Amino acid sequence: MPVPMIVLTILIILILLILAVNLKFVPQSKAYIIERLGAFHAVWGVGPHFKIPFIERVAKAVSLKEQVVDFAPQPVITKDNVTMQIDTVIYFQITDPKLYTYGVEHPMSAIENLTATTLRNIIGDLELDQSLTSRDHINTQMRSILDEATDPWGIKVNRVELKNIIPPRDIQDSMEKQMRAERERREAILQAQGQKESQILVAEGEKQAAILRADASKQAAILEAEGKAEAILKVQKAMADSLEMLNKADPSDQVVKIKALEAFQAAADGKATKIIIPSEIQGLAGLCASAKSVFDGMEPDKAKTEQ
Repeated sequence: MPVPMIVLTILIILILLILAVNLKFVPQSKAYIIERLGAFHAVWGVGPHFKIPFIERVAKAVSLKEQVVDFAPQPVITKDNVTMQIDTVIYFQITDPKLYTYGVEHPMSAIENLTATTLRNIIGDLELDQSLTSRDHINTQMRSILDEATDPWGIKVNRVELKNIIPPRDIQDSMEKQMRAERERREAILQAQGQKESQILVAEGEKQAAILRADASKQAAILEAEGKAEAILKVQKAMADSLEMLNKADPSDQVVKIKALEAFQAAADGKATKIIIPSEIQGLAGLCASAKSVFDGMEPDKAKTEQ
């Protein structure tokens, strides 16, 4: 291969390598700070970009996502001279990559120092009890102050949270005793309420049982009364039917007296020790005796006749 052809091939390969090295693709949620000959030139957003070799360079890749920084506990003194430890969590987002890159040296360290100073100023105006019960108020104040202070750095503070408030040991012991006493009081209240509800349920159950027993007794009495009434009605109906049949048959006085005698006999078979005999039945009894004697007299004559 001729030398000129080899040189040309090498040049083409070098050009391709330079193009490949200087072709940049900016990913989502990122921004590239580009400097040309040492001075700020541009901010590259998402997509492909070509960097002029040996003239431009990527000074910094900046993340545009919301970021979270957890700072170490800071000693603060309250208005009533109580020293306690408070650690904070900062949620922030870079809104201007150029200001973030050139606005402040070591921005995270600057935010941490600013947070500690702001926290001391706010807690210094509050007493211990207020500091422990005013987290939302402290968070709001710190977010407002930090957001305003970091705006020239291209940073927006979205939220500030007091992660832990650690009072002195003696105060911690006192608070733990109070919390324990409060917990025991609540447990006693819950236990008393449980016993009360249990007694109420037992009483309600006994009440319902008594109501059911009374209702059952009532229903039994009603059914028994209805049964007796139905039996009486059936007996009376049978007697009425019997009298109706007897009236339709038009019985003679002798039949009526015999029926009365049968009824008297049935009554005599009972357990009564005294029986009052109506005069009609006495006459009927005499009539029966006379008839018996007549029949007895007729039987010998009949026997003679047959002989």
